[in-house]
Amino acid sequence: MCFTFSEKKSNIDSIFAEKGNFGGREDERMDWAFIAGHVPDYVGGAWVTLRFGLYGVGCSLVLGLICCLLRYFRIPVLRSIAHAYIELARNTPLLVQLFFLYAGLPRMGIRLSAEACAVIGLTFLGGAYMSEAFRSGLESVDKTQREAGECLGLTRGQNIRYVLLPQALATAAPALFANVIFLIKETSMFSVLAMMDLMNVADTLRTSGGRTIEVLFMLNVAYLALLLPVSLAATFTERRLRYAGFGNQHSV
Repeated sequence: MCFTFSEKKSNIDSIFAEKGNFGGREDERMDWAFIAGHVPDYVGGAWVTLRFGLYGVGCSLVLGLICCLLRYFRIPVLRSIAHAYIELARNTPLLVQLFFLYAGLPRMGIRLSAEACAVIGLTFLGGAYMSEAFRSGLESVDKTQREAGECLGLTRGQNIRYVLLPQALATAAPALFANVIFLIKETSMFSVLAMMDLMNVADTLRTSGGRTIEVLFMLNVAYLALLLPVSLAATFTERRLRYAGFGNQHSV
């Protein structure tokens, strides 16, 4: 059965009308006492979100760099495996990946804790995006830079460390920071694993207290407090790199 947009909208409006002012509240004023009383709950949820988010981001950077190098240097077989992994990770939702890790693997005899599933799932998703960001940076480095390093007698590892990566990171910095912000926001999916992250804390308070407006307000403030410093750091870093001329091979 198909519905028009107006029919869908009317159905949604009727649902809210039945609920009545977000949970049956007649008083729509913000309850600041409720907010102040539950700040510790959100601080605890923010710590869980930040801790496991950073674990996932760190592992994503490592995995992404490895996959990027396998594809950049065209390592046989491993290059194809890395490409297949990237396509799989980027074209499947994190929610599905988490369900597979938490509910699917036990049917195969593999049981993981909710925390392990969260980190593995975020790493699996983030590694693909980080790999593409690194690859865009490496491909922006002129081929002569790599050849010059080889002429100087640098090993492949030294060439990557001292010649390619410094220039590639400067170019890839905006994409890498954007991926970090994206992955931290994706931690909202951890609530399906019964982890007491920000989303789960908010859902628990909403169902138990009925203060939907306050709960959503606090949730937005909490995510803003986590992500705004990352965004400001990204802006500062990009400006410094542009000012120094990093990543611009024609700046000299």
